[in-house]
Amino acid sequence: MTQAPSLPLLSAADPPPFEVVNPDGQAPFLIICDHASRVVPTRLGKLGLNDEVLSRHIGWDIGAAEVARHLSKRFDATAVFSGYSRLVVDCNRPTDDPTSIPMISDGVVVPGNRGLVAEDIAQRVDACYHPYHRAVRRALLGLERNATAPAVLSIHSCTPNLRGVDRPWHIGVLWDKDGRIAQPLMRTLGVLGDVCVGDNQPYSARSHSGYSIDTHANGAGLPHVMIEIRQDLIGTPEGVAKWAAILGDAFAPILKNEGLYKRFADCGAAP
Repeated sequence: MTQAPSLPLLSAADPPPFEVVNPDGQAPFLIICDHASRVVPTRLGKLGLNDEVLSRHIGWDIGAAEVARHLSKRFDATAVFSGYSRLVVDCNRPTDDPTSIPMISDGVVVPGNRGLVAEDIAQRVDACYHPYHRAVRRALLGLERNATAPAVLSIHSCTPNLRGVDRPWHIGVLWDKDGRIAQPLMRTLGVLGDVCVGDNQPYSARSHSGYSIDTHANGAGLPHVMIEIRQDLIGTPEGVAKWAAILGDAFAPILKNEGLYKRFADCGAAP
């Protein structure tokens, strides 16, 4: 007897797996937000969690999408946002990473992620993960048609404390070999005096903490940077506006430099 095919993960009541903001933006760079949403597909029943837990940092990057929207509007830039919670499938991890679909996240057991079989995992990857990354790639191809090597800005947020250890950094700047954006950005933020900047803090891009940046920018030699903003600073609209302005002011002269938009292999060593 032939087994009936399983129902698709996303129903007509669910939002799409990605959102493209300002698709006709004229800026020569793309903004991405891998953990923009805390939504869970209806058929997964909130993964056995309640709304309060899904609203915490384990469900999404608090404030990151709002900061990215501010930057998109300020610079007339296209932005691509993930459509589902990182607990469904983490768009900033390789699919073979054990933390891609975590059974426990920061001490919280995720019932809906336990006992998954290969078909369950593939269904999530096909429905929520690949469409987001295809959207990022399409956006970059559109920018590349303008004969540029577009830059990629990846916007994230992090907790002010993890496992009892305080994080003093207001903004973390993550980068590896290509420091064309990261280094001048840290210098500009550093002279503000009241902004504590983390160089590859609280995570390091040198330990492959940024799958999306590695996949879409680093490997192609595109200028890029990954940003982590502390969540207690951007948990309100006022905080979002303040730190988006600080970050935008620091980005502005760097992103205005036409010489930035070359592939890293063509530029020699990073400045």
